Amino acid sequence: ATSEQMDDEDILDISEQTNRPLDDAIHQQRVQAWHPILDPVWVIVSLFYLGVILVPTGYKIDSLQEDVVELKRTYDDYHFEIDELDCGIGEEYNAGRKCTLDFYPNADMSPPVLIYYELTNFHQNHRSYVQSRDDFQLDGKVGGQEKVQRDRCDPLNKLGNMTLNPCGMIANTFFNDIFKLTEGVDANGVDLVMSEEGIAWQSDIDWLFSQPNGFKYEECPETTGCTESCCDGDEWSCSTPYEEGDKCYRFYYPEDDTTQYLYETYPDIISPLEGVTNEHFIVWMRVALQPTFRKLYGWIDQPIKKGTKLSFEVTANYVVTRFNGSKSIIITTNNIFGGRNIYFGPIFYWVGYFCLAAGTFFALKHIFRPRRLADRSYLHFKSD
Repeated sequence: ATSEQMDDEDILDISEQTNRPLDDAIHQQRVQAWHPILDPVWVIVSLFYLGVILVPTGYKIDSLQEDVVELKRTYDDYHFEIDELDCGIGEEYNAGRKCTLDFYPNADMSPPVLIYYELTNFHQNHRSYVQSRDDFQLDGKVGGQEKVQRDRCDPLNKLGNMTLNPCGMIANTFFNDIFKLTEGVDANGVDLVMSEEGIAWQSDIDWLFSQPNGFKYEECPETTGCTESCCDGDEWSCSTPYEEGDKCYRFYYPEDDTTQYLYETYPDIISPLEGVTNEHFIVWMRVALQPTFRKLYGWIDQPIKKGTKLSFEVTANYVVTRFNGSKSIIITTNNIFGGRNIYFGPIFYWVGYFCLAAGTFFALKHIFRPRRLADRSYLHFKSD
């Protein structure tokens, strides 16, 4: 048999060719396309159109940025000595130093008024830092850690004989300064209230963070009250009940004897009833792109008049000298483009001015020294 006969016999019937691409324009690359010819007139007109659009857009964005009211106070910075700072703690971890920071808005502030903390020179986007987490732990898994997750969390996977849950560098470098609004009234004379709920992405709350499998809690019965006997019994892991307001709760965490949970690592911030579902923690776990970044701490849903005194009590625990950084608290309003960005508007109108200048240059060039497309006089051949 000839090779042509063998090839014909090897061809499968079309119904049996499971990997055969569909016979349509997309799969067979027959989609019609438009390729503009960049002749001088087309380019000049396009540049003028871009300039006319970008310049007024840039100035409009700039005017919106001017309406944003932003107040900022740096209260700890490695560049300065401790006694030169409002709340400097040097290298004293969990110092608990308290200070009061006062702000006076230079314009009326419309709700929502957002409260951020800002860190500088903290590289959350470093690859080894970003990977240092166990998403199965964060979603409720206890024990049975896979080698991949264990290696990623190293060296913050264990603390002595205790397993850290959650493990990794992100969870265990959590920003643990505390801000408390102590003074301030709104435009109607009502005391201001800072809410710390609704600051995290709802999708993160719903799908990425859950208390450990087997966790449970309930309010202490009236027979025991808020005493240690409330936690008696093997079904509860607490040694003393947790107090929240005028109520007391008992709770159970699985494998509590061999595991250090988040509420034990950060007892001043994380409630044992919330654990990894605490919104401050969820906000921190969404790592930042730049080494200088802000993260939302709370918000005020009340209008604030110009000149109103706002006082925040800061409890400083987070050390910034180890990474040569600083800490700031920021109070700001926002607009349709977010917070204040002094570069956003100028980028638009300076690009617009460039387009207008380039369009003018090419237009003059085309008027006084035009070039015809496909003019052979512009072709140069190598001489033999």
